Amino acid sequence: MSKVIFSVQYEIEEGKKEEYLRTIRELKSLLKADGLENYSVYEVKGKPNNFGELYTFSNNEAFENFDDNNDERVNILITKIADMAVDHSTKYTTLTELS
Repeated sequence: MSKVIFSVQYEIEEGKKEEYLRTIRELKSLLKADGLENYSVYEVKGKPNNFGELYTFSNNEAFENFDDNNDERVNILITKIADMAVDHSTKYTTLTELS
């Protein structure tokens, strides 16, 4: 079974970094799902307020079922992060491991 990496890149609005970091910390502590092996957040070097989230899933089925596993608080935090993003800055990528 091939692993799946789902990434989200975005820029957050100026002045929202501390709120963003608090939100990410809480999200990271709550984010658990069958087949979710890792969740990490990175800041883009040399680009303040630009971040990337990486979700690593054990297989495609775990990735496809991910949205079904989230609780209400996780959904609220994900929406909060999306609301902090600069309009049209969000990019999504899904990578499937080659066998």
